[in-house]
Amino acid sequence: MSANSSVISGAAASLVSDWRKAASLIDHTLLKPEATREQVVTLCDEALRYGFYSVMVNPTHVARAVTRVRGTSVKVGTVVGFPLGANLTVTKLAEAEAVLRSGAQEIDVVLNIAALKARDRVLVTTEMRSLALLAHDRAALLKVILENALLSQEEKILACALAVEAGVDFVKTSTGFAASGATAADVALMRGVVGLKMGVKAAGGIRTAAQLMDMVEAGANRIGASAGVQIVRELGAPGDQ
Repeated sequence: MSANSSVISGAAASLVSDWRKAASLIDHTLLKPEATREQVVTLCDEALRYGFYSVMVNPTHVARAVTRVRGTSVKVGTVVGFPLGANLTVTKLAEAEAVLRSGAQEIDVVLNIAALKARDRVLVTTEMRSLALLAHDRAALLKVILENALLSQEEKILACALAVEAGVDFVKTSTGFAASGATAADVALMRGVVGLKMGVKAAGGIRTAAQLMDMVEAGANRIGASAGVQIVRELGAPGDQ
């Protein structure tokens, strides 16, 4: 086991004894197309109560979420080019500009999967770099969703390498809308490629504390989950009063 692996394993073990540490890694997520305003308010209130790192909502709900968590440590994230990643770059940039104006502090964008599979390195890298520069100019972070369920091992490695070249902040496993989501093997692969240059976000199908800890042990330092409340309650967080 490498020194870095030891640190990751230790971090995962510490989550067992302190649910607050687990909460601080979680992007509390609600990306269903039918999500209501009331559900978004509930999501924000849960994030405030449990200390989740952020709320992750669809673009139409960003302004509402920003208002609800204003003045707290909870950040607001949203998605761009979601869930297919097949939009034109200019469309993704326009969408990113709009959500940044609404107050989004983090953007999770789906990369151009077809371009990656065609080995169009220029298009993939240029798009990611343009979005990263836009986000960074507004003091926001950019996470790039690879959608690993649709990629070969070689394509996952290439996507991570291009993300490093483009200067993004995180690579992310999945949208949660494909046939499968995060796996510890994919997280470990991604961490192996990006090293300590950027974050790795595991998302898609993470519903238990054990799954969360598996992802952290594999190298994830952010977790996207719609089951955040369930996870932290497993680890000892208080239930409804």
